[in-house]
Amino acid sequence: MSVALDGVAAAGQERAAGTSGPVVTRAALAPELVAGRGATVAFDEQEAENATTDGAIIGPDRTPYTLPSEASGRSAVRLTSGQHVEFVLPRAANALTVRYSLPDAPQGGGITAPLDVSVDGRHRKTMTLTSQYSWLYNQYPFTNDPRADLLHPDWWITECACVPAATTPAPEITKPFRPTHFYDEQRLHLGRTYKAGDRVRLSVPAGSPAAWTVIDLLDTELVAAPHVERGGVNVLAFGADPTGRRDAAPAIERAVALARRIDRPVYLPPGTYRVDRHIIVDDVTIVGAGNWHTILKGRQVTLAAPAADGSRHTGVGLYGKSAAQGGSRNVHLRGFAIEGDVRERIDSDQVNAIGGAMSDSTIDRLYLHHTKVGLWFDGPMSNVRVTNNVITDQIADALNFHTGVTDSLAHNNFVRNTGDDGLAMWSDTTTDARNVFSRNTVQSPTLANGIAIYGGEDNTVSGNLVADPVREGSGLHAGSRFGAEPFTGTLRFTDNTAVRSGTLDLNWKIGLGAIWFYALDKSIDADIQVTGDHYLDSTYNAIMLVSEYGVKDKVDVPAVHFKDIRVDGTGTSVLSARVKGSATFENVDARNVGAVGVNNCGSFNFPASGSEFALVDRGGNDGGWLAPWMLPNTITCDDRPPVVAPPAPSTW
Repeated sequence: MSVALDGVAAAGQERAAGTSGPVVTRAALAPELVAGRGATVAFDEQEAENATTDGAIIGPDRTPYTLPSEASGRSAVRLTSGQHVEFVLPRAANALTVRYSLPDAPQGGGITAPLDVSVDGRHRKTMTLTSQYSWLYNQYPFTNDPRADLLHPDWWITECACVPAATTPAPEITKPFRPTHFYDEQRLHLGRTYKAGDRVRLSVPAGSPAAWTVIDLLDTELVAAPHVERGGVNVLAFGADPTGRRDAAPAIERAVALARRIDRPVYLPPGTYRVDRHIIVDDVTIVGAGNWHTILKGRQVTLAAPAADGSRHTGVGLYGKSAAQGGSRNVHLRGFAIEGDVRERIDSDQVNAIGGAMSDSTIDRLYLHHTKVGLWFDGPMSNVRVTNNVITDQIADALNFHTGVTDSLAHNNFVRNTGDDGLAMWSDTTTDARNVFSRNTVQSPTLANGIAIYGGEDNTVSGNLVADPVREGSGLHAGSRFGAEPFTGTLRFTDNTAVRSGTLDLNWKIGLGAIWFYALDKSIDADIQVTGDHYLDSTYNAIMLVSEYGVKDKVDVPAVHFKDIRVDGTGTSVLSARVKGSATFENVDARNVGAVGVNNCGSFNFPASGSEFALVDRGGNDGGWLAPWMLPNTITCDDRPPVVAPPAPSTW
C-alpha cells in the first residue's frame, strides 16, 4: 500500500537537531508560545523531526491524504530497515509513547512490524507496532478496503467536480480513494527509571516487513508506582483474571454489586482485564492502580442480531443507564485505561469507552484508546466532570456532550488523533447549557474540528490549545448544523490558542478560519464573545463567518464580538466574511497576513450599498489589517485568494 510522502528530505546521512539536547515542544511549538493554554500533562513531547536521525524528514505539508498532513507539526521522520531516530530525555523517565505510522496491507486490515527501543545503546526492548487500527478510505463513513469503489457514487466529489454516477463518460477514480487516519500510538513501560540526558533510540531492525516506519513524536514520562485503594472491593476476590486471558466482566459486575451495597469503591489492581461488552455503572466508584497499570481491554464482538439501539457490535465500555431509564448518578471512574478494538466507523454502534447518561459524576485520569468515541454522553443529564484524561486514536470523537447535557465540565484533557471532532457539544433535540470546555489540548483531528459547539445556551470554551486539524473542519467552531437546537444566551470563546488551523475545505475549495462560524440550519443569533484567543500560523484565515449558498439570504450571524485577539500568520486573510451579519473588533492585533486583511463577500449579492456583512472598529486593532476604507461594509471579495505561507510564529 502506497501513500504520498510529500516533502521527503534527503536521507542516508545522520542529521542532528540544532542543539545536542532535547527539544521539548507543545503541539510542535516552543512551550512559551502557548503558555497558559491547553492541558497540563505528565509527559514531555519531542517531535521526531527535531531529533537526531539517519532517516528522512517528511513534510512540512498540510495537503490532506498525505502522511505529513496528519503528523503533529505537519512533519515526521520516515525510517527504513536499519535506520533510527534518537531522542534525549529532558528529565527522568520510565515510560514512553511512540506515535507512528506503518503501511497498510495491500488488501487492507493492517500489518505488524517491530521497532527496537534502546537507551544509551543498552536495555533493548522490542515493540510490535501495528497498522490494524489505522488506514480508512473513501467517502463517509469510510471503509478499511483500499480497493473499494466509491461508497456513494451519487454524491458530488471534488476530485472530478462531478457526480460520478451521473457523469458520462464515468470519471476514473484513483484507488485507494482518499486514504486517511494514518497514525497510531503505543505505550511502553521501560521497567526502570532513566535519567535526564540519556538517549532513547528507536530503530527499525533489519528485515522489517514494513517498507517504511514513520515516527511522528515521542512522549516520555515518569510513571508513579501503582495506586492501592485501601478499603476498596478488590475484583480479584471475585475471580477477575488480571492476565487478560479470561472474561473478567462477570467478576467486575459482582464486585460492583457488593461495593454499592456496602458503599465502598471497587478496586482494579494492576493487570489487564478482558471485557468484551458494556458494564453498566450506577452509584459506584471504580478506581484503578493508574492508567499505565490497570487496563480494561476488549475485543469487538459481532452481535447475533442488531441491538435495540441499532448496534451491530459491542465491545469494552463502562456505560451509565440510558436517559430513558432515568440515567445513572454518582458514578466516579478514576485511574485506569480502556483499550478497545474498533477498526471501522459504524455510527449506529455503541462501541465507546464511556457512554450512556451519568449525572453528578466524575471521569478522571483515564487513558482511552482504540474505541469509536472516548466519551459519548446521551442526555438529558447534568453535572458530569471529565478531567485529566488522555484520549487518543479514536475512530470518531474524543468527547461529545450530546442531547441536553447541562452544567458539565471537560477540563485538562489531552486528545490526539480523532476521526471526527475532538471535543463537541451537540444540542440534538434538547439544548446543551452552561457547559465549559477548559484547558484541554486537542491535536491532529483527521476530520472535522478540534472543538465544536453545535447550538446551545450559555456555553464556554476557554483556555484550550488546538493544533493541526486536517480537513472539513478547523480549530474552533460554532455551527447551526446537524439539526441542533438554536444558539441562545451567550457563547464564549476565551483565551484559546489554535495552531496551524484555518484549513482548506475540500468540498467548497475555500479556506476556513482558525475559528469559524457556520450558519446553515438557522441563524446564529446568540451573543458571541471571542476574547483573548491567539490564532497562530493559520493555513488560510484566522476568522471566518459563513453560510451555505442555498440559504445565504435566509440566515445571518448578527452579533459576534472580537476583543484582545492575536493573529500571528495567515495564509490569506484575518477575516473572511461569507454571510450576512456583523462583528465588532477591539484590540485585534495581526501580523504576517498573506492577503487583504478583510475578505468581505457578505452573502454574495453584491448590492451597491456594500456587503451584507458590517464591521465595527472599536479601536486598538493593530497591524493595518482593518483599514478605514474597509468600514463599515466595503466589498473586498476574492473568492479564492492565493495563499502566502507565513513565517513560523514567534513571541509577541
